[in-house]
Amino acid sequence: MPAPSKTFFSRNNLLTLGALAGLLVLLAVFEKNFDTFTMQIFKLCAINVILALSLNLINGFTGLFSLGHAGFMAIGAYTCAILTMSPVQKEVNYMLEPIVPWLANIHIPFVPALLLAGLLAGLAGWVLGFIALRLRDDYLAIATLGFSEIIRVVLTNVQNITNGSLGLKGLPRFTTMWWAWGVAVATIIFLVLLIRSTYGRSFKAIRDNEIAAEAMGIDVFGMKVLSFAISSMLAGIAGGLLAHHLTTIDPKQFIFLKTFDILLIVVLGGVGSITGSIIAAIAVTVAMEALRFLDGPLNLGVWQTAGIPGMRMVFFSALLMVVIIFRQRGLMGTNEFSWDSLARIGLLPRRKASADGGERGA
Repeated sequence: MPAPSKTFFSRNNLLTLGALAGLLVLLAVFEKNFDTFTMQIFKLCAINVILALSLNLINGFTGLFSLGHAGFMAIGAYTCAILTMSPVQKEVNYMLEPIVPWLANIHIPFVPALLLAGLLAGLAGWVLGFIALRLRDDYLAIATLGFSEIIRVVLTNVQNITNGSLGLKGLPRFTTMWWAWGVAVATIIFLVLLIRSTYGRSFKAIRDNEIAAEAMGIDVFGMKVLSFAISSMLAGIAGGLLAHHLTTIDPKQFIFLKTFDILLIVVLGGVGSITGSIIAAIAVTVAMEALRFLDGPLNLGVWQTAGIPGMRMVFFSALLMVVIIFRQRGLMGTNEFSWDSLARIGLLPRRKASADGGERGA
């Protein structure tokens, strides 16, 4: 057995550390050279990565068809926003009806508020999972979709807590590029470790065959609830980041179409692939902005338009349909990125096994 020091300094670990260092350098270069709008899109990419990974955990790795992610995002967004607003900001925002007294003077830093937002969303996910996860397939999807709509309606009507349909405006822009991508990288590492653990193997076993998993001694219902709670917690954290990225939120931002946007990213990248969710989240976020010119006037020589609102979404939807038709399992399927895969296609030197069973470069 190789010594721990050799294992730590293996080629794959060194390459991973190098990649993380390269990411830090890349982020610093982007922040220094790109304009504010480009950086806003770049931060949104990180938030969508978190959302896609959180939904993929339950849809792809546990095999549960959930459509309630927008509701968990809303819980996280409103929790983080209300906790970080100063009493003066709350007084300005709550014009029609004052905020409840027990929230009026609460003002805590961004990091504890973000953690509390994730915990509250995770608690809501645990409660919903305990109630709804006895259902399956389409019935579970309908139940979670109904939960998401209930949350949105409650947020609209609880005027003295959420400010109703007026929403919350003037939030501090705490979601910097470093916070957005820092949380995204932490989420990626957490999910990689989770999926490789016994919990992750249990999730996959439940996805493949619940009866066989139960026969193997796996607590199927408990594992489902755990997966649902973790996914909801991550969605709540992403919601908190989104609130302080946009600096304004209202219930209309969390309609059920938001869940479908995330679901499209997961399906496009590959249901059950962490790598696919990351690639698809970045590609879709960038493409949504790059294709915005389609909504304006177009001059294609023989065909001219004065501007058709929504054409961007038509083109993007058609592009997604083409990908899904010819690549039903998504871009990555269930495959994951690895350094060995780069070596197989010649982008890295192949490694050879040494005489004592260790690793050495080719």
